[in-house]
Amino acid sequence: MKVAITDYSFADLQIEESVLLPAGHTIAAWKVKKTAAELPTLVADADAVITQFASVNADVIASMQNARVIVRYGIGVDNVDLAAARAKGIPVCNVPDYCIDEVADHTLAFILATTRQVVTNSNSLKGGTWALATSLDQMKALRDMTVGVVGFGRIGREVVARLRAFRCRILVCDPIAKVSDIEAAGGAAVAWQDLLAQADVITLHCPSTAATRGILNSESLAKTQPGVTIINLARGDLIDSAALTAALQSGHVAAAALDVFSPEPIPAGHPLLGMDNVIVASHIASTSVPAVKKLRETAARLALMALNGQTLPNVVNNLG
Repeated sequence: MKVAITDYSFADLQIEESVLLPAGHTIAAWKVKKTAAELPTLVADADAVITQFASVNADVIASMQNARVIVRYGIGVDNVDLAAARAKGIPVCNVPDYCIDEVADHTLAFILATTRQVVTNSNSLKGGTWALATSLDQMKALRDMTVGVVGFGRIGREVVARLRAFRCRILVCDPIAKVSDIEAAGGAAVAWQDLLAQADVITLHCPSTAATRGILNSESLAKTQPGVTIINLARGDLIDSAALTAALQSGHVAAAALDVFSPEPIPAGHPLLGMDNVIVASHIASTSVPAVKKLRETAARLALMALNGQTLPNVVNNLG
């Protein structure tokens, strides 16, 4: 059977081949992400589809004649039209547990880099200045701060666990999570409006959905404390980029650290790229050798399970 891989950022597909080829299946893959209009050429006769960043929209899914599964290389599935796949009876699977520690670690790195002015002072010293690169009031200790964690899934929980060691106050907003679970982890469950009003740092760990896209916009940012820091390692479209830029320029938002953008890559010349109080990364928080290996092996095995007619785990578009 044919497994189509719409796009991938790895050097090769040896890991996927080690899972699928011994079982007698073939792989047809495009390394470079194609437009949605080009994808039917690859996926129309595929028995399983694996995708990374390509837009697998309703038209692409409609072209699939044999697909038994669509597997996303990653946790988020916002590049796949789940409703269209459900209507066609195609399960969509993600890999929800491959980079939990990596992203949680990166979140703490971002928080500490902004509160301790790590990058700002490093750049200043490299420029020849032996002194604080910011005013003294920008050098903060987490012990004295309130951190708002938005989303209490696998990654959000690990972020909370790490924050506890710094003795800060931790607020958690997640309408699905049990209050008792949040409190047992060391956080205080709060509503969105309360988190906005009280947090010194807001870090996003929720999926991109109709309810969360643009959750940080001009209106919600105006309700935050002056001097708030914004951290985002989830999805770029959770934040209205123009609103965040304006809030940073006005000084209402003191700093931001961003690993994700909308669109990606962030356009050259974007105002955020020229701000000293903004740390940017190229969607790298999820990466490590073990994490990427697990991601690729799991994606290939999910495809193999579908081809073998086995019951699939991690189905995100409930087929009923």
